Amino acid sequence: MSEPLSAPLNIGFDYTRSLGTAHSRFATALRDGGIVGVRGSDGRVHVPPVEYDPDTAAPLDDFVEVGTQGTVVSWTWMPNPLAGQPLDRPFAWALVRLDGADTPMLNAVDVPGPEAISTGMRVQVRWAAERGNGIRDIACFEPAGAPSGAAPTAAATTGDPVTMLTTPVHLEYTHSASPEESRYLEGLIEGRLLGQRCPACSKVYIPPRGACPTDGVPTVEEVELPDTGIVTTFCIVNVPFLGQRIKPPYVGAYILLDGADIAFLHLVLGCEADQVRMGMRVKASWKPREEWRHTLENIDHFEPTGEPDAPFETYAHHL
Repeated sequence: MSEPLSAPLNIGFDYTRSLGTAHSRFATALRDGGIVGVRGSDGRVHVPPVEYDPDTAAPLDDFVEVGTQGTVVSWTWMPNPLAGQPLDRPFAWALVRLDGADTPMLNAVDVPGPEAISTGMRVQVRWAAERGNGIRDIACFEPAGAPSGAAPTAAATTGDPVTMLTTPVHLEYTHSASPEESRYLEGLIEGRLLGQRCPACSKVYIPPRGACPTDGVPTVEEVELPDTGIVTTFCIVNVPFLGQRIKPPYVGAYILLDGADIAFLHLVLGCEADQVRMGMRVKASWKPREEWRHTLENIDHFEPTGEPDAPFETYAHHL
């Protein structure tokens, strides 16, 4: 058997969240060129504001405007910035205590080298060109007195309160497939659907696991399955979302291939969404061979075969 497969895997989505009272006040102030904190029961001003008192857990609503300049409390040097960090050149991470605040906040400080920053150094906010993005409205901090830290123009200080924020989330890593998964992926690039059978219970798993989750024994017998099967359960997608490739409504369904004992999720097209049903017989619709890769996406979708539906008892135990 050839070496197991590995490939970079990049996952990303835009996470949208609603803001509570404290975070909304903070984000709105940032958009408008200011910074607010909240006063706790002990009189300390927390920046960023917290919703509940750290000592009493009581809700806090005494918001306080603080300065856009402050003092470096501690720092560390970032010689090799990562994708998505505030600056694309070496910079300092620092805890900055703003004037009027009692707690420091973490952000980047744009200085040419580690010799240009020190504990006790005075810094000021450098505002982002586009605002309304929460903490990202602060592009970074810079030494106090730098001209780019000037207050925002009046045009940037109008608008309704910021109550929602969208934050891109990305994860990049290398996925190494197991030998069993590699055989399955090599089969897909040949247009074959390969599973494995448990020697104890005779269940066929696709994708193969390498061991039976029921009996805990290795699954070494390879089984090639047809590209036909039945719909077990399904969901009609009616809500549009960012990055959606198919216009709603459409169906995502668990497909149980003939001869398999576990279903996998795929699309069901080729008929109206409201015509899809449990027990419907379906067949894979493959992409053109020149588009095949090591992925189940080689199957563009499943579509009805027109055969009679499978009896419920033939797939009930798979639900």
